[in-house]
Amino acid sequence: MRLDKLVSNMGFGSRKEVKGLLKKGAIQVNGVPVKDPALHVHPEQDEVSILGERIIYREFIYLMMHKPQGVISATEDNRDRTVIDLLDDEYRHFEPFPVGRLDRDTEGLLLLTNNGKLAHELLSPKKEVPKTYYAHIEGVVGQEDIERFAEGVTLEDGYFTKPGMLKILKSAPISEIELTITEGKFHQVKRMFEAVGKKVIYLKRMTMGELTLDESLALGEYRELTDDELALLL
Repeated sequence: MRLDKLVSNMGFGSRKEVKGLLKKGAIQVNGVPVKDPALHVHPEQDEVSILGERIIYREFIYLMMHKPQGVISATEDNRDRTVIDLLDDEYRHFEPFPVGRLDRDTEGLLLLTNNGKLAHELLSPKKEVPKTYYAHIEGVVGQEDIERFAEGVTLEDGYFTKPGMLKILKSAPISEIELTITEGKFHQVKRMFEAVGKKVIYLKRMTMGELTLDESLALGEYRELTDDELALLL
């Protein structure tokens, strides 16, 4: 990889700014000052430092976010704030994107990464990656709903969903439930409950595959995945 690209990718300025650092002799490769921006280095083998501080190169980042309501799952938008707008510059320069989407009014677990291959694996319908949601439902949810969801339900557009595992936490005029599904159709959880005559009034994603939301994260907060969490995904 070109030296100026490596340094720029790690958040130390634009290519132009990196060239300025090179001219000043501020960048060293294996202990030797270098001024050639086109010098090719091996990120895993060569030691690159700026003003004596070693750069630890990494290609991919993996972030867990507790997505708040009112923010959309996109990289950019002309009207609304996006989940990328919540990130600090040290992560934004990696150009991460949300893996899948949560509706604007839905909270909970959102994975952001710049690893396109992993994102494809997690979103592929063939993989049937399970996702668990916690929800408040307007209407009494009962055993009949559990059975219907277990068989799959027909949405308003005629699509017949794959089976969902419904767990009732509280059966009341405002019920509380957990629902695990392996699909990600547009507004799917809301549409599944509409298919049985009920309405979702609060929705939060708790898990995606083996990844579970860190409840210590406040709404809008995020952190890098631990090595153990990353191993579960990979």
